[in-house]
Amino acid sequence: MRPYHRQDYYLAVTTFVLVIFGLIMVASASVVESYTATGSNNYYFLRQAGFAGVGLILWWFLQKLDYRFWKRWAGTLLIIAGVLLVLVLIPGVGVEAGGARRWIGFGNFTLQASEFAKFALIVYLAYWFERKGREITDLYKTFLPFVGLLLAMFFLVIQEPDLGTALVMAAIAGTMYLVAGASWGQVGTLLGGGVVAVLLLIKVAPYRLRRLLTFLNPGADPLGAGYHINQALLAIGSGGIFGLGYGHSRQKYNFLPEPSSDSIFAIIGEELGLIGAVFLVIIPFAIIVWRGLLVARKAPDMFGRMMALGLTCWIGYQAVINIGAIVGLFPLTGVPLPFISLGGSSLVVMLAASGVLLNISKQTVKSSEDENPFSWWWNWWARYANSSGRRAVKR
Repeated sequence: MRPYHRQDYYLAVTTFVLVIFGLIMVASASVVESYTATGSNNYYFLRQAGFAGVGLILWWFLQKLDYRFWKRWAGTLLIIAGVLLVLVLIPGVGVEAGGARRWIGFGNFTLQASEFAKFALIVYLAYWFERKGREITDLYKTFLPFVGLLLAMFFLVIQEPDLGTALVMAAIAGTMYLVAGASWGQVGTLLGGGVVAVLLLIKVAPYRLRRLLTFLNPGADPLGAGYHINQALLAIGSGGIFGLGYGHSRQKYNFLPEPSSDSIFAIIGEELGLIGAVFLVIIPFAIIVWRGLLVARKAPDMFGRMMALGLTCWIGYQAVINIGAIVGLFPLTGVPLPFISLGGSSLVVMLAASGVLLNISKQTVKSSEDENPFSWWWNWWARYANSSGRRAVKR
């Protein structure tokens, strides 16, 4: 096995294409929102372009910085993330919008603390799982501390409230723990506990129950709880196969809520149609996940493998949840579409994460396996099943 010492150009180019495409779509989707809020058609687009510039500078720097640098700062990053999540909840420090308190204000700019928290959690878990080694299945040394950490992060994010982001963080952490070597009993306990927690959260918050009922029957209240999803589906349906044409969306004229942020995929479907949505959004995200899994498979150490896996899951899960919610496969959440949705914090932190993933790709090693990520998952599954069987026999 020998190092590549060159970055994954598929990953780099696809990320760059998504960022440029995102700016193009924000320019169209935000016209009405921007004019209504500021009197300028291009204010949100120019703001997003500025954040894209900052993010690309950070991306360029981090793709050159050895990813092992983050290992020594793993604990510090997690502490900073926890502090930011607490600060968000303090009146006068946290910025409230739309009934949620998810941002910290810095003059005219805001920082969404949960975006930084995702990155910090991935770095820390990668560092922690590497240290645990064979103790990864130990109940007291690994499993219970892992559950405690996850519950603490989950609790803070839920207070904002932001169930969608909390579930993304839980899914990323759970996937990393599974691949690191968690037992089936531990995985089942995590899944069962997660389902119970979500049901309790739905029960104590009536608006979450309304969202669930709307998801199950979108036509029940088309002018109330079902308005958002019905307008999103109407936008996608209006686009058909080829779309109405770039800039010709009708739903962005104050019909579809949040057309340039969480609902931007509906505008893409309306203006560019099924063809545009598939070739300019879905396929690029599939390429990023494919290349990210290859990077994780060929990373030179456990820390690199876990970190690459976590960063790839972050991008992939958010894309699936956002797109799935807009097309009616999942209940609506506040999860942005990576690299595309309007939002400075999300764009900058996502580009930073992509830069770190690209640096890991530079230090991957040659393997005799075929460059097919699914073969890696199949081989991992076989090794996992065999090791689980051996542990059961020993007990």
